[in-house]
Amino acid sequence: MAGGNERSMKALKEVWRRAENSLCADCGKPDPDWASSTLGVFICLSCSGIHRNIPSISKVKSLKMDHWDDAQVQFLDKHGNAVTKATYEAHIPIYYYQPTYNDCQVLREQWIRAKYERKEFTKPGKQLPYSDGVKEGILWKRGRDNGQFLPRKFLLSEREGCLKYFTKQDAKEPKINIKIDVINATFQPVKIGNPNGLQITYLKDNKTRNIFVYHESGKEVVDWFNAIRSVQFHYLKVAFPIASDNEIKNRLTRNFLKEGYMEKTGPKQREAFKKRWFTLDHRRLMYFKDPLDAFAKGEVFVGSRENGYSVQKGLPSGTQGNFSWHYGLTIVTPDREYLFTCETETDQLDWITAFTSVINQAMTPQEYASKCLDPISFLS
Repeated sequence: MAGGNERSMKALKEVWRRAENSLCADCGKPDPDWASSTLGVFICLSCSGIHRNIPSISKVKSLKMDHWDDAQVQFLDKHGNAVTKATYEAHIPIYYYQPTYNDCQVLREQWIRAKYERKEFTKPGKQLPYSDGVKEGILWKRGRDNGQFLPRKFLLSEREGCLKYFTKQDAKEPKINIKIDVINATFQPVKIGNPNGLQITYLKDNKTRNIFVYHESGKEVVDWFNAIRSVQFHYLKVAFPIASDNEIKNRLTRNFLKEGYMEKTGPKQREAFKKRWFTLDHRRLMYFKDPLDAFAKGEVFVGSRENGYSVQKGLPSGTQGNFSWHYGLTIVTPDREYLFTCETETDQLDWITAFTSVINQAMTPQEYASKCLDPISFLS
């Protein structure tokens, strides 16, 4: 019996060590130490918890702590991540967002359920709930002024190239009509205070507007998210016919590079520093009095190093404004310097890393045009 155990463990380790099984099959996290004995995939601890919620599809076991018999090891050997992904991920639409281990629970759970439970990607040409160019339904939207979440009808139309929402079910005219090419959508469960919270951001008169929504159903809110990406993809395919699918995919919805509180001072650099919520959305640095504000109080364009932009640790010597946080950083632009302080050194270094990643990228022609249209503003 002991010899059989030892043989099984040795065989299990050999399968586990294969390069194809070195990343979680669902989120890509390195060094997964769990596996599904019914699907044959190697997964991380976090994804194993999601698998455990669909026991009719997946039975999970620890690779380190649980016993694996010969038949189960042979099943893993026959399958593994590469073979199983070839089946369950055979026909993923290019616009479908495939979450990583950095993404929120609802995105990862619906990705796993879409693959193994609903088998959405096993057959070509399958009609999916986010792929027909039209989506209509109710989302709970946060009121801009009162902060209450109320049900609102939303309509997404590929033919019209827009997303609309209506304050009443029977309303003829929408409250807002948003062009699909200026929309970004990103999940914000912590900020919104709901596990299915979605932030929809768009440009209005070249200024950023935020809408915060959620749905009780995780599947429904993720379907909305992928429907927006689907409509954007097909719109951009028409607008940029010579662009490759991957180039267009990279222009769809994106996560913010960094968010959090910093203190800021005004343009004279002698005013008291004020605590504000900052969002870095690629080359747009926006700040808000409250994280759930509909409009930014100010925006700064963050250009490239070759155009005279840089980020420096600390504040210029002789800075006069009063500040309570002592981990400073300075954004240098061709026009002026912007001064910030962070609460901790970790925050300071994280912000510097985020700014550096943007500044080190060459600017595209579209970003040059955006800068010309978007005069730098930083109101106090």
